[in-house]
Amino acid sequence: MLPLNYPIRWRIAGVLLLLAVVAFAMAPVSNGPDWNVSDKWAHGVTFAILAIWYCGQYAPRAYVWIALGLLIFGALIEVGQSMLTYRTAELADLSADLLGIVAGITIALVGFGGWSLRVERWLQKKFG
Repeated sequence: MLPLNYPIRWRIAGVLLLLAVVAFAMAPVSNGPDWNVSDKWAHGVTFAILAIWYCGQYAPRAYVWIALGLLIFGALIEVGQSMLTYRTAELADLSADLLGIVAGITIALVGFGGWSLRVERWLQKKFG
């Protein structure tokens, strides 16, 4: 983890974020728009946000582990969904997760990684 002033708070927030994703992924799906397309976008965007979140707290040498952990997390969600009568597991969902992870890590590598340090410094200057 990067040398953050509030590492426990960042970790708690990260766990809450993961729990929110699990809750949403396991919730019943309402009849809405064409879920086949928008569902894949939701997977990709969600996992891009997760990758950016965790790349904000860890150095680039950990990004491969972040990617692997998030891919396993996505696979576990699909396994959980396969056990529910009102959800389905799809390899395409896991593929969308992987594309989101790659996009998020790419965003981190081009300059957005370590964003949490910048947030802490900004807050320190603003509130002393």
